[in-house]
Parts: sequence; C-alpha cells; structure tokens
Amino acid sequence: MDRPAIRDGALLIFRLVLGLIFVAHGWQIFMVTGLTETTGQFSAWGVPQPALSAWIAGIAQLAGGVLLVIGLLTTVVAGALALLIVAAIYFVHLTPDLTALEYPVVMLVSLLMIVVFGSGRASVDGILTR
Repeated sequence: MDRPAIRDGALLIFRLVLGLIFVAHGWQIFMVTGLTETTGQFSAWGVPQPALSAWIAGIAQLAGGVLLVIGLLTTVVAGALALLIVAAIYFVHLTPDLTALEYPVVMLVSLLMIVVFGSGRASVDGILTR
C-alpha cells in the first residue's frame, strides 16, 4: 500500500469537506441570512463592530473555504480561519449549554489538523512545491 497516496487522498477529502462547509457558511451570510440580519445577530451576541465583523466573517468563510477546496495557501488560510473560530467560540458559543461548543471545537481541531499536516500533494500548494 502506498501510504503517502492514502495520506494525500485523506487530506484531499478532509480539505474538500471542510472547505465546502466554510463556503456554505459564507454564502449563507451574504445570500441567505443577509448582511443586515447577520449584523443584527452579531450585535445581539456582543461581537465588536458587528457590521465590519459580519463582512469579515462572510468574506473569510467564503474565500477561505474556496482556498481550502483548491488547496492554495492552505496552512495560512486554515490558521486564519482557526482564529475566526476562536473568536466565534468566545463571543457566541461560550454558554452554560456546553453542547454549543461541539461544532466550533470540531471545526477548530479540523483546521489545526490542516495547519499541522498541510494540504497534501493533491492541491495547488502541492503542485507548486514539486
């Protein structure tokens, strides 16, 4: 069995799923919920500069998700998205109901896995480093 190929295949699937989740969330901010409603939610949660934060969250998730899918600047993007998730945990998910932490913690750990293990050979980063 070719272990590097299995590793690269697993990283590809991992990146695709994670990236598509971020694209969906960014798309939701801009096209489904809307920036006005998202800003209102951010304001209610106590997020600083809610309008600017809504824009940053939407762009970061949409663009970051696309970059994860294609595997370009993968570790930098995963690190930046991890910081976004840490902010979301702090401002939104730290509640007495600890089940509110399940999703963001899984996303955070997933991003950290990409930071540590990279994008694999089946990525633009992998092609550029050959």
